[in-house]
Amino acid sequence: MYPSLPKSYKNAFPFKIATTSFIYPDHYAKNIDMLGPYLDEIELIFFESTPSSLPSKETIGILLSLANEYALSYNIHHPLDISPGAQDRSRREFAIETIQQIFDLTAPLFPSTHTIHLPYEGGDFENESLKNWQENVCRSMEKLHGSGISGKMISVETLDYPIQWVQDILMDFNLSICMDLGHLIIYGFDMKDVFNRYHNNTSIIHLHGANSGRDHQALDLLSRSNLKAILEILKRFRGIVSLEVFSYDHLLASLNFLEEVWTRRNI
Repeated sequence: MYPSLPKSYKNAFPFKIATTSFIYPDHYAKNIDMLGPYLDEIELIFFESTPSSLPSKETIGILLSLANEYALSYNIHHPLDISPGAQDRSRREFAIETIQQIFDLTAPLFPSTHTIHLPYEGGDFENESLKNWQENVCRSMEKLHGSGISGKMISVETLDYPIQWVQDILMDFNLSICMDLGHLIIYGFDMKDVFNRYHNNTSIIHLHGANSGRDHQALDLLSRSNLKAILEILKRFRGIVSLEVFSYDHLLASLNFLEEVWTRRNI
C-alpha cells in the first residue's frame, strides 16, 4: 500500500495546483487514482517517444474515467528524446510525428496544455548556428500548424538558453510558455524579469526545489531569495502550477512548505 496525501489541496490556491504522474513507483492509472482526490490537475509525463512507453488507448480511457470521478484535469509533457529543431531532417520529422501522435492519443482527456522541449543543439552560440536552429524550429511549427494543431495548445518550456531566442517563434505561431522556475534558477536567469516579460503568455509554471546545481527537489531546498521571488510570481499567476517532483516524500514536503509560506506570504 502507498501512503495517501493527508489532506486535499483542491481549490486551495488562486492557481491550479498539480504534480507529476510519477509520484508513486507504479503505472499511470494507479498514480492518478492516488493523487486525484487531492489535487486540481496532473502533469502526465511521457519521458520517451517509443510506442511501448506511451499509454495505450485503454489506459487513456481509464484516465478519463478517473478525471471525471475526481473532477481532475490533465496537462501533457511530451517526450524528452525528441527535438523539433534538430539539424537532421529525419529527426525533426520524427519529432513532429511523435507530437501529433500524442495530441491524437490524449485528445479524449482535453488537456489544458501540451508542454514541449525545444533543445538547442547548435553546438555553439554563434549567430549562424542559432539562426539555423531557429529556422528548423519554425519548419517544425509550420508542419504542426498545418496538421491542425492549435499553437495556443502548445507550451514551450524554458530550458538552458534565453527564452528570447524563441520569442518571435512564440508570437508567430501563437505558442504559450511553460515557465520552469527551477530551470531559471539552475541556469542563472532572473525569474522575476522573465515573468514580467512573459507572464501574459505563460500557461503553466513548473515549480520545484533547485539549489547548488540540483533541481526537481522538494521546495524547502529553495534559498530565501529564490523563495521570495517565486512567491511574488505566484501572487500574480492564475494558471497551472505543477510541482515537478518525482516522489511522495518530495511532494508532501513541497505541499506542506508551499501551504505554510503561502499563508504567511511575508518572506
